Amino acid sequence: MSDCLFCKMASGEIKPDVVYEDDKILAFRDIDPKAPVHILVIPKVHVETLNDLDDEQLAGQLLQTVSRLAKEEGLAEDGYRTVINCNEQGGQAVYHLHLHLLGGRK
Repeated sequence: MSDCLFCKMASGEIKPDVVYEDDKILAFRDIDPKAPVHILVIPKVHVETLNDLDDEQLAGQLLQTVSRLAKEEGLAEDGYRTVINCNEQGGQAVYHLHLHLLGGRK
């Protein structure tokens, strides 16, 4: 999607504060953090909402990435939240699937 903010990040057109990247996933720090650690994890392919995610392997990779990053950020033992907003009433603001990793306080 040419006008999708997260697609521009995935393609390298916009440079976020990257904490992890592989051939299918990009993870970066949120520019408006809601917790001491606030990382967004996105698929590099455009998937508009969670309702549109039909790739079980990609779904698993996204969750494994969140878990790995939580460990790397020192959040795993104390705990963290993972949030996926879906559509307008679910609070989704950017229509490219993304998982929020939030931690560092109760």
